[in-house]
Amino acid sequence: MKTAIELIQDERSRLGEFLDKIHNGDLVYDVGTDLSVAAACYAAPEYTDSFDWPRSRILPLWPWDGSAWEPTPNDRQRELVKAGALIVAEIERLQRIEKREKKQ
Repeated sequence: MKTAIELIQDERSRLGEFLDKIHNGDLVYDVGTDLSVAAACYAAPEYTDSFDWPRSRILPLWPWDGSAWEPTPNDRQRELVKAGALIVAEIERLQRIEKREKKQ
């Protein structure tokens, strides 16, 4: 069984192509806000067994196209792994900015 960190690393790698497009400016988003909000959407607990609950309550907060929202309502661990990967991506983004600013 993989550790939580290994699961998040795997998911971060899976998200790589999409996030690279964002970081390279190929997709226009408010990256800092979007990554954090997307992570929060996946991290938000489900209060009901109804699949409609996350879509009706969370999807309006989702920062990207609705087709990118891939909930796994019957797998809480998977949801948290997705949230963790998005948080890692945001931390990496902030580190790149800090590194760039130190070079100036």
